[in-house]
Amino acid sequence: MPIRMKSALLPLLVIAVAIAGYAGLHAAAPEPEQDTTPARPISVFTATVRAEETRLTVHTQGEVRAATELDLVAQVGGRIVAVAQEFTEGGRIAAGETLLEIEDTDYRLALSEARAVVAEADVRVQQALADADVARQQLRNEPGASPLARKQPQLAEAHALLEAASARLEQAELNLERTRVHLPFDGRLLSTQVNVGQYVTPGSPLGRAFATSRVEVRLPLSDDQLAALDLPIGFTAEAGQEPPVTFKATVAGKQHQWQGRLLRLDAALDPGSRMLYAMAEVQDPYASGASAEGMPLAAGLFVEATIPGRELEAALLIPPAALRPGNKVHVLDDDGRLATRDVEVLSRSATRVVVGRGLRAGEQVIVSAIRNPVQGMALAAIAEPENG
Repeated sequence: MPIRMKSALLPLLVIAVAIAGYAGLHAAAPEPEQDTTPARPISVFTATVRAEETRLTVHTQGEVRAATELDLVAQVGGRIVAVAQEFTEGGRIAAGETLLEIEDTDYRLALSEARAVVAEADVRVQQALADADVARQQLRNEPGASPLARKQPQLAEAHALLEAASARLEQAELNLERTRVHLPFDGRLLSTQVNVGQYVTPGSPLGRAFATSRVEVRLPLSDDQLAALDLPIGFTAEAGQEPPVTFKATVAGKQHQWQGRLLRLDAALDPGSRMLYAMAEVQDPYASGASAEGMPLAAGLFVEATIPGRELEAALLIPPAALRPGNKVHVLDDDGRLATRDVEVLSRSATRVVVGRGLRAGEQVIVSAIRNPVQGMALAAIAEPENG
């Protein structure tokens, strides 16, 4: 064999020997031991699904607002000569109480002048009546006499003048009355914009006030909450049969409660939020409707509302910790493995969740956190916490 060919085959021979040696060593290597130890179950806390007769409750929230709120506006012009002591922000005003007085000298003079004009017009009517009576006596035997001859136009004119004068008198009396500004209801002042000595014209803003007889709270409701209430869209409560509403809020570091009633539901959904709004009210929120501690339900407060809904004979109850995002619940099945269920939530609170579908009474739901839950993973139940 030529030397050149041997030199070319030698590297190939070395590679072939190396491959054969590696294959032999790999074949002779011992098989690694298989770990047949089963995966250790993850310990979890569970709670038992309970079936009980219960009443659904709806929890929502809203802002308290005055049922009646208005702007105070001057109806006549003039200089303000007096204001009430309570004519200030937060002032308490009784119905009919004078808030401020506008100088009334001009209006008194106008009233006196209007009374004089009425008296003059009344004299003219009496004179026209007398003239008409005389004409009637003179024309007794002339049945075809004209109305003008009977003084009827003069009498009609006198009556018209009296009516016009009476109207001006009524207007003068009304203007004089309007120099004293008052509220038509018991209320409080939100703001004031004038003071003594200031000149106002008709239409000038004087302040803003609201009635304290009742307040309203507009409450948003989701579709699930509407189902829990079992009330139709557009519902209006009959007098004396309004569903009760309990309001809660923390004021001055203490939690207070107020009792109200549900009046009605809107007839259409809000197009922006897709929520339906309910209207509730509290009567006399600054007196008999205040909380047990005497705290009034003031306009502007943000409150939580609880409304009792329909009754269920065998509702399924689970702790709030068992409910996962997306209305899912992790269940420990009979084989000790994790099963994830989609559930229908009818009502929820800080102590319980009422479930309609997706669970069975007696099942074990997982209330502790699980990192990376996988369907079918092995679990081990430990101490069962109390079900609230």
